[in-house]
Amino acid sequence: MWAGRGNWRWWMRRWNSAVLALIAGAAVLLAFSTPEERGKDLFERRCSGCHARDIDKEGPRLRGVYGRKSASVADFEYSEALKKKAVRWDESSLDAWLTDPDAMAPGTDMAFRLRDADERQAVIAYLKSLGNEGPK
Repeated sequence: MWAGRGNWRWWMRRWNSAVLALIAGAAVLLAFSTPEERGKDLFERRCSGCHARDIDKEGPRLRGVYGRKSASVADFEYSEALKKKAVRWDESSLDAWLTDPDAMAPGTDMAFRLRDADERQAVIAYLKSLGNEGPK
């Protein structure tokens, strides 16, 4: 089976082709994932240390945040800076908030920043997709 140099090269070409096909397939799957799916992944990796969809943690629950008035989850204790900020969370305000919370509400408790614009848009798309309904 492996006798001779020619046979070895044939098997290596086959192996290389298989590896390249696998890599290309993975790239296609990543390229076709929706912004909401990418946002969910980013949320779970980058935000879930302090936030959850349906329970308060270090930060407030985020299901229904899109369209909600800032600092309006009744049983969550917000910073004074955010309590004074009268904003309704939409794409523009969430983008500004995730870019630099302290610039938007100086003295806020949230120190995290999401500097990459594509990542911010994906997280915002995910938050928007959660709607106002209970756990899913």
